[in-house]
Amino acid sequence: MIERITPPGAPAPAGPYSPAVRAGDCIYVAGQVSIEPMTGRVIAGDIRTETRQVLSNIQKILEGCGSSMAAVVRCGVYLTDAADFKPMNEVYAEFFGEAKPARTTIIVAALPLKGAKVEIDAVAYVGK
Repeated sequence: MIERITPPGAPAPAGPYSPAVRAGDCIYVAGQVSIEPMTGRVIAGDIRTETRQVLSNIQKILEGCGSSMAAVVRCGVYLTDAADFKPMNEVYAEFFGEAKPARTTIIVAALPLKGAKVEIDAVAYVGK
């Protein structure tokens, strides 16, 4: 069974996609950027500020789907500047602690949201 989910408190999608999709025992969270869900405004700032907002968005989406950050098994991280890796990683560690999902980090020329420095997607196992 496939269920497309738009949890309350999640940022509105900026395009034709679902914030989250449950397929079987997994929840797939669409790539998130630093949009404040209540206002729809971009939270611009340093990489720590943006990463914190991105991961807060993922956390809200997962909680709205009945899951949590501890259930995340994989993340994809997209950065526009390799120099941002270390500070992004520090904030990332705050959100995941000992629950360390598999991860790929890719440096990209730009992200679809002009000026965004980081985008992160996630896959969480939720079981039945």
